[in-house]
Amino acid sequence: MSTPLDLPGWRHLYSGKVRDLYTPADPDDQRLLVVASDRVSAFDFALEPGIPKKGALLTALSRWWFDRLAEGPDPIPNHLVAGEIPAEVADRAMLAMKLEMLPIECVVRGYLTGSGWAEYQAEGTVCGIPLPAGLQNGDRLPEPLFTPAYKAPKGEHDENITFERTAEIVGTERAAQLRDVSLAVYRRAAAIAEEHGLILADTKFEFGVDADGVLRLADEVLTSDSSRYWDAEAWRSGSTPAERMASFDKQIVRDWLAAHWDKQGTPPLLPDDVVARTAERYAELLDRLTA
Repeated sequence: MSTPLDLPGWRHLYSGKVRDLYTPADPDDQRLLVVASDRVSAFDFALEPGIPKKGALLTALSRWWFDRLAEGPDPIPNHLVAGEIPAEVADRAMLAMKLEMLPIECVVRGYLTGSGWAEYQAEGTVCGIPLPAGLQNGDRLPEPLFTPAYKAPKGEHDENITFERTAEIVGTERAAQLRDVSLAVYRRAAAIAEEHGLILADTKFEFGVDADGVLRLADEVLTSDSSRYWDAEAWRSGSTPAERMASFDKQIVRDWLAAHWDKQGTPPLLPDDVVARTAERYAELLDRLTA
């Protein structure tokens, strides 16, 4: 993992797989600096090399979505605050308020794919939720599904949980709020994506609570790392699942790694062409949404 940056006025707090957190040197300053790196991970392993400009691309996309969702008759509060961002990370950092983060990963699935498709084939369900028979890989679900996960402590795997278990963890009222807000944000975002010729197949949100008890959308939102986007025309006209569901994210990395590594020991270095093609997909998504 890369060495934390020396940012005047800020103290390094924590580094995850992809983001670095900094806290102000002034103890009375209650903001956080969230810096997105160019690091890339797959199968719970950090990989080398990183994806050029990935941090800046994801930050720009998160900022764009936070702005869109804060507009309109039903604005969604978020964690962004005003202030000066250090020049060294100006293109890939956000200033955020400190929140009490909820240990629930709020996953919303609008289409049948990935682990949901595998479960559906075996059980006819997605995260235990029964679905109609006869659905195919990549099909749109009758209604978007809220399928939460428990955010496990560092070093452990997140765990899919039921809504009832979510209520046990955060309380019935907060669980219902998480579900309702997550589904509302997904529907708004999916409609916006559709206007740009894109399908938002699924996504995950994280929320925190501020000092006044207000639920706020936090971390990143609707980026290539937290969401699965497909090209709408390819989804309609493609003849194979790979053509229909080519996503604008690090799937290229996952596919190459799955074909060239048995998940034992240190992962191999990513080839230049895999890195370049992944960077192009990240950039294309941002261009299409924000054009």
